[in-house]
Amino acid sequence: MQQDIHLIEVQLHAQWLRAIEGDGAVYTQVLLALSHLLRGFMRRRMQTHPNDVEDLVQETLMAIHQKRHTYDTQQPLTAWVFAIARYKWIDHLRVHGRRTPPMEDIDDWADLLSTDNEHHDCDSRHDLKHMLSELPEKQRVAIEHTRLQGASIAQTALLTGQSEAAVKVNVHRGLKTLSQKWSTS
Repeated sequence: MQQDIHLIEVQLHAQWLRAIEGDGAVYTQVLLALSHLLRGFMRRRMQTHPNDVEDLVQETLMAIHQKRHTYDTQQPLTAWVFAIARYKWIDHLRVHGRRTPPMEDIDDWADLLSTDNEHHDCDSRHDLKHMLSELPEKQRVAIEHTRLQGASIAQTALLTGQSEAAVKVNVHRGLKTLSQKWSTS
């Protein structure tokens, strides 16, 4: 297997050098060979979304074409190609997110989520208030504004006089503390 990879690298590297010197036919052959390698690379990473594989392969080939002048001829070609492919894959995940299957509409669950009496609902609110009251004030206020009232980080920062970074830190630390208390109770 290692021998095969080395042989592929040697062949592609030699062809790439000819291609960047202006041999159009060889350039086409190299891109075709690279597309096969890239397809396998992307398929392994995009198993849950196979329809995106071909788009990623094409984007990667375009990036290789646009950045061909940056290739260091003393370095392995496949390492350079797969580095570009990896960046394209990560960019794709950032833009499209790690998509999950569509969720069921919550309206279908309304009767299951509702309580038969208001007493149970009040108990839940009481428990939440009690848990939040055990947090330091800055963490409690940050969580109440951002998570319970739906205010943005910027709005919460203005309301509380904290910096946006401090609000983020307080929310994170508060939620972490609540999570730890919840798992031990």
